Amino acid sequence: QVQLVESGGGLVQAGGSLRLSCAASGRTFSRNLMGWFRQAPGKEREFVAAISGSGSTTYAGSVKGRFAISRDSAKNSVYLQMNSLKPEDTANYLCAVKWGGTYGFISNLQRHYDYWGRGTQVAVSS
Repeated sequence: QVQLVESGGGLVQAGGSLRLSCAASGRTFSRNLMGWFRQAPGKEREFVAAISGSGSTTYAGSVKGRFAISRDSAKNSVYLQMNSLKPEDTANYLCAVKWGGTYGFISNLQRHYDYWGRGTQVAVSS
């Protein structure tokens, strides 16, 4: 059974930083697409960042230059370094992975991801 467990969320002041982690178990995702999404209260879930099996990355425009996604294939994990945080970054952050697909496949579409974690809460105060 595949499980994705996020950690690292919390309360931080605007301008601060957080590093989110997501550990996968049940399958090896070292060559698979992994991504981060977020959902704020009363809003739809939105794409944040993704990393392909080959290491290519893509970001939402709202976080580009502030957030960085990375992975550790040996640990079957993906990370999100968040810098210069803003109050509008407040949300529940979820990681997701795709099972299968080509090595270099990358996507910002939710329907391309097969497994999802429950998320970790990030709150940014002004």
